[in-house]
Amino acid sequence: MTHNADLKEFLRSRRARLRPEEFGLGDTAGARRVPGLRREELAALAGVSVDYYVRLEQGRNLNPSEAVLDAIARALRLDDTERAHLVDLARPREARRRPPRRPQRVAPATYQLLETLDEAGAPAFIVGRRMDVLAINHAARALICDFNALPARERNYARFIFLDENARDLHPDWAVIAAETVATLRVDAGRHPDDPELSALVGELSVRSEEFRRWWADHQVLARTSGTKRFHHPIVGELTITYQALAMPGDAEQTMFVYTAPAGSPDRNALRLLQSGTDTPARVSSAS
Repeated sequence: MTHNADLKEFLRSRRARLRPEEFGLGDTAGARRVPGLRREELAALAGVSVDYYVRLEQGRNLNPSEAVLDAIARALRLDDTERAHLVDLARPREARRRPPRRPQRVAPATYQLLETLDEAGAPAFIVGRRMDVLAINHAARALICDFNALPARERNYARFIFLDENARDLHPDWAVIAAETVATLRVDAGRHPDDPELSALVGELSVRSEEFRRWWADHQVLARTSGTKRFHHPIVGELTITYQALAMPGDAEQTMFVYTAPAGSPDRNALRLLQSGTDTPARVSSAS
């Protein structure tokens, strides 16, 4: 992953999605060779010189201020996640000056929380850097995948989605979930441009999955917070769950995903049935 190239392609992709007619430029749209706004138009909207914006989009070694990045983000109509990703890409030296990353550890209290959620019939798991699965409770292993049984390097949600044949059968909306997984991984890549394990993961997935390679080239970014997912489980059949993503105290790069269904619903009953078939602990080996 070349950081300057990522910045270049991210800015181009965001600029290309803007519709000229929304900015009063519809009369000239027919003569455009590429979709979206031209560089000089974007520069004018952001209040920066054309030369400056061109050099920024080319990934040259500039160090744009927060004010300039805010102006460009507004001109590109970026959401909060996209804006944060722009900052990570445009100022990579700040990311490289961060303290060395230590192996991630799940706190004992968090394991207790996973066990408590098991008692409530709620699948839950902890995802760390690179979407590594750091811990997972009984119900989640029964619903999604028994990550505990996998070799340490394979305990990764993105690897599961793209390389495990069961993932496509499990998720009726696999393409949507897979594309969102790539967009989530993109955020991590922007935060950690020098992570060799992340680079290796992206390289492996790019080689082994044409879909991953195509979506990675789109430069979409996403921060998952909440939503719904449909499952087609080989034991209990069709069910729909609600998920929430919760940041873990003490480590901003650990996220707990909790899946729930309404009390008394067929979906909740299905989760209970799945949970009753597992009895192994929630812990997995520590990830780096």
